[in-house]
Amino acid sequence: MYKPREEDETADDSNNFPNCTVATDEKVLSSFDNGHDAGKREQWAKKADFMLACIGYAVGLGNVWRFPYLAYKSGGGAFLIPYFIMLIFVGIPLLYMELALGQYIRLGPVGAFKKIAPFLKGTGVATVVMTYLLCTYYNVIMAWALFYLVASFVSPLPYGTCGNWWNTDKCFSYEDLENLGENETQPNNSIPPTQEYFDHRVLQISSGLEDFGSMVWELFLFLSIAWILVYLCIWKGIKLSGKIVYFTATFPYFVFVVLLIYACTLPGAVDGIKYFLQPDWEMLLDPAVWTAAAAQNFNSIGIGFGTLIAMSSYNKFNNNIFADVMTVSLINAGTSLLAAFTIFAILGYMAYVAGPGVTVDDVVTDGPGLVFVSVPTAFPEMPAGNLWSFLFFFMLCCLALDSQFAMTEVVITTIMDAYPTLVKKYLRRKELLVLIVVVIAFCVGLPTIFEGGMYWFQIMDWYTAVIAVIIIATFEVIAISYIYGAGRLSRNVKEMMGELPNIFFRVCWWVISPILCGFIFISNCASYEVVTYGDYVYPDWVELFGWMVTSMSIVWIPLGMVHSLVVSKGNLKERFIDTLTPKVEETKQPEELDEKLDTANDNASFEDDDIKVTATRL
Repeated sequence: MYKPREEDETADDSNNFPNCTVATDEKVLSSFDNGHDAGKREQWAKKADFMLACIGYAVGLGNVWRFPYLAYKSGGGAFLIPYFIMLIFVGIPLLYMELALGQYIRLGPVGAFKKIAPFLKGTGVATVVMTYLLCTYYNVIMAWALFYLVASFVSPLPYGTCGNWWNTDKCFSYEDLENLGENETQPNNSIPPTQEYFDHRVLQISSGLEDFGSMVWELFLFLSIAWILVYLCIWKGIKLSGKIVYFTATFPYFVFVVLLIYACTLPGAVDGIKYFLQPDWEMLLDPAVWTAAAAQNFNSIGIGFGTLIAMSSYNKFNNNIFADVMTVSLINAGTSLLAAFTIFAILGYMAYVAGPGVTVDDVVTDGPGLVFVSVPTAFPEMPAGNLWSFLFFFMLCCLALDSQFAMTEVVITTIMDAYPTLVKKYLRRKELLVLIVVVIAFCVGLPTIFEGGMYWFQIMDWYTAVIAVIIIATFEVIAISYIYGAGRLSRNVKEMMGELPNIFFRVCWWVISPILCGFIFISNCASYEVVTYGDYVYPDWVELFGWMVTSMSIVWIPLGMVHSLVVSKGNLKERFIDTLTPKVEETKQPEELDEKLDTANDNASFEDDDIKVTATRL
């Protein structure tokens, strides 16, 4: 048996697009007509570049703050059971599905869905719009991390003390705790200095949306730096970003391992880890726990954002998808566990320092507060606290940067796939296109750095990354599994890799994963809640505005349906049939391909109208 291997092509690099070949008009039309045969397309220089880019994209800030908190409040060690079940039956199969689709079609999400499911072609546009909206506010997290990174050079650490201009009378530090007399107790309603530093120094937070305030100019500076870093990572295309991820995707593991080893030597660390692992088996009967486990896999791996489709479209045609899927998904899950052990070891130490009677319950927080309020509390009390602070926040910058430039690259890929001739004609250089995309995202994200920016951030995050992604991903599964067909996708995998995917994946694509995605969608609709932030109650108009934010992405799905029916020909029935018919021609039926491969000699090549491969004996 032989395995098809695409013959390497040398890209015709030009001065205008150093890392991207711009095809002629005839080739552009051909690429859109034939899907996978997309002419000369930029490729990852090495397989490791793609792997690390996927790992860097999947492993993000959600692994650091979302997974530990979800596990803690959803049954502790018992939460790991639904988490890994959902990973096996939802996360891994859908990751395989997206990578296979992108690698075969050789287009970004917009072009891919237009080919595989014309009736749901708006799904591709929806993924790109949602991802771009996410880019506009997600980068402010890197700006916060840069703020703390600079503060790490100040001794003592400014977020560990009271008595500063941003502190209130309620501020109470560990130093104050140690200075209490025998008959003195910690005041009620006291606030740790890390909380006041985040609220009053970094965010300079206002009382609410009604008092949006002025721009925080220090955050403006750090947000500008964050976007400049993103631009420098992607301005030369995937050949440059593929090299950058060698550092940004691996350095966080060094920090995690070193920090975990050190944290485990601190008093109270073991109690913190036990607190995390202590199972509450009754929680397994709560459907919300299973929904949370599925949603964590969904958001952490990045399913439904279009990024994985775009990145895999730059792979070689015969790249081993299965190895990529297992590597990315298992490393992602392992990172979540590593982060959870590290975070709760530190939280256990914090509870120990706070004194008798204080538990992890008293020091743990959700969301950004876990990494910008709870964990930093430990650094002023640790030996070489400034060093640990620097390493931790530098690690957060790396995690945010990986995810950010991967999502921004989706927008670049979409524009280059759809309008390569226009980009070459009017912009001349790809670097200018990247600059325009980055500047627009920067401007749209400016509200997040006002004094009321945190309230804006919560609205955008809730209605974009939580609600919209579930709706879009559900339509994505329908488009790929049922309109394009799980069987057709399986044949595509065989064409690329020489064998059909395991029966487990085919069953998941056809039955299990769509059912579980529907379960997640229905559960989230049933448990829908209005966005909140701490004790602040949002005005009534925010819910309407939030759904407008959601509709900015999902509205493209029904618009795509209507447009596909309008541009089709024939009566209504014929139009429906046409729009539900995939427009991708498989290059070679599996039986024909196998027959030709079986008759090939070692290292012999053959060529026909549809495919050119080189046969190599395994």
